[in-house]
Amino acid sequence: MKHLLQYFLLLFLIPKICFTIIPAVHSLCTKDQQLSLLHLKKSLQFSHHPDSDSYPTKVISWNSSTDCCSWLGVNCSSDGHVVGLDLSSEAINDGIDDSSSLFDLQHLQSLNLADNHFTYGTRIPSAIGKLVNLRYLNLSSCSFYGSIPKSIANLTHLEFLDLSENQIQGKIPHWIWSFNHLDYLNLSCNSLVTLEAPLYDSGVSIVDLHSNQLQGQIPTFIPFGYYLDYSSNHFNSIPSDIGFTPTAFFSLSNNHLHGVIPASICNAESFLMSLDLSNNFLSGIIPPCLTAMRNLRVLNLARNNLTGTISNFQVTEHSLLEILELGGNQLGGQFPKSLGNCTQLQVLNLGNNHITDTFPCLLKNMSTLRVLVLRSNNFYGGIGCPNTYGTWPVLQIIHLAHNNFTGEIPGIFLTTWQVMMAPEDGPLSIVKFQMVTLIAGAPMLIDYSFKDRITVTSKGLEMDLVRILSIFTLIDFSCNNFSGPIPKEMGEFKSLHVLNLSGNSLTGEIPSSFGNMRVLESLDLSQNKLGGHIPPQLAKLTFLSFLNISYNQLVGRIPTSTQFSTFPKDSFTGNKGLWGPPLTVDNKARLSPPPALNGSLPNSGHRGINWDLISVEIGFTVGFGVSVGSLVLCKRWSKWYYRAMYRMVLKVFPQLEERIGIHRRHVHINRRWRR
Repeated sequence: MKHLLQYFLLLFLIPKICFTIIPAVHSLCTKDQQLSLLHLKKSLQFSHHPDSDSYPTKVISWNSSTDCCSWLGVNCSSDGHVVGLDLSSEAINDGIDDSSSLFDLQHLQSLNLADNHFTYGTRIPSAIGKLVNLRYLNLSSCSFYGSIPKSIANLTHLEFLDLSENQIQGKIPHWIWSFNHLDYLNLSCNSLVTLEAPLYDSGVSIVDLHSNQLQGQIPTFIPFGYYLDYSSNHFNSIPSDIGFTPTAFFSLSNNHLHGVIPASICNAESFLMSLDLSNNFLSGIIPPCLTAMRNLRVLNLARNNLTGTISNFQVTEHSLLEILELGGNQLGGQFPKSLGNCTQLQVLNLGNNHITDTFPCLLKNMSTLRVLVLRSNNFYGGIGCPNTYGTWPVLQIIHLAHNNFTGEIPGIFLTTWQVMMAPEDGPLSIVKFQMVTLIAGAPMLIDYSFKDRITVTSKGLEMDLVRILSIFTLIDFSCNNFSGPIPKEMGEFKSLHVLNLSGNSLTGEIPSSFGNMRVLESLDLSQNKLGGHIPPQLAKLTFLSFLNISYNQLVGRIPTSTQFSTFPKDSFTGNKGLWGPPLTVDNKARLSPPPALNGSLPNSGHRGINWDLISVEIGFTVGFGVSVGSLVLCKRWSKWYYRAMYRMVLKVFPQLEERIGIHRRHVHINRRWRR
């Protein structure tokens, strides 16, 4: 757990558990303490785990000729007793069982064994219950197996308990909620199936149970829970009266929730900052009280079965909303005019609904907008807005695909997107998505990494991504009815990674200014009416890994370059006047009939691939349906090519480097406190 939870500890809980950062005390440790540690060292076994970069660096330096209070990982009290032991990331794989001398350290207050990889089948030693003075216990990422030992109930002074990312099974015992001092409980990423009640008398502030197999009805709010993460479980319903609590962050995403969103969830109105109910089966309308919550920054209801008229979505004046995710529902009506009150809005996703309206020019003055997704609705008309000066200077992603937009793409409209025009290493380079707020009177810097599924069509292959880094930029106007020339201003997007204008009626030539898009990785201009020659400048785009200009009216020889030689024939087919490799000299490919246009493109999404890509800490991420490539080729590709393309995408999008882990944090905070 490297995200939001740690920042809570730093700014809210650290005053309560300051013992966990125990200063080194220059005192001679007692002989029995030294012997216990040396016996522990002798019993430990180490091995380099293939999924870890950790090596033993602390224990190997322990020796009998030095004071144990000066050893790495050891902290002592003023009277020479060992009170803190940090053996995290030491590549320990065996040697700690019920007979270990570790449990002779009766004065121990802080024990950290995190990020070791014990032999498969190793259980948490029941002797852990002998360390009755423990206040901090971190056994995360240790590959522990079995159930939570009952002996932990003896640790009545615990304030911090982290058993996450193990293979713990069975139930979460009721006694775990009875610790009088416990502030932090993390049992995420295990195989727990049962949550025993009662929780109502618990004083825990941070509860993370995500990525287990918990089922049934979710529990009511914990009375003092500031952070509650029940995401990625098997919960099936929300109680009609969920209770009242000062909860600031609440997630139930990726469960099996049915029914309606209860209005009682608004009981936390004064405190709730982030609510994520995405990826469930919730139905009915969006409770009006949700949009009236004055402190709400993040609202994610995406990919449910919510209905109703989105025109009735009323956001209060001076709203603090920064992320609004309603994509993938069945919302109809016109674009909600009240969104004009969201002066701090950075991410707006209304894609994959039934909204019918013209382009929402009321958003034009939102200088904070970074991501706009309106894909797969019924928007129509032009996208030009009057008085566009200053519009969206930090816009990174705009996705308008699969609508009914018409007319020309206005060049002046594009000139205000300054982030896309600035070089990636320039002063307007894309920065982290952060928010400063107050929790319990303390300033808290929140760095969002928003967990959300994005429909992406790249290299003719439609797939689902879960996070896009902050450095990612994309324009997708595909599958509309745009006409006229491609504006030359588009070639000034020096930081653009993906451009998709396929499936329109664009005419004229491909602008030579496209040669300025030095970091462009995917370009799809297929199924238009573009003519003229292929600009030789395109052959100099060294990052370009996907190109599709098929089914246009292009003529002349295909430029030759190392980059162009990697593109298949299908990238150029359907242009009667094109010749040269990889096409045949007489361009027999021109006889191939073009595929259907716009909404009837092949592979409209029924053969997608689900990806989980974890963002690094430099970025905010969000999910939106963004199409980054052509839909033309996929229908003809066989299953082996899907696998090949999967591997290729990982190579050609280096900024989307992932640590595959399907149940990571959707909201995270820069980590300042370390174990």
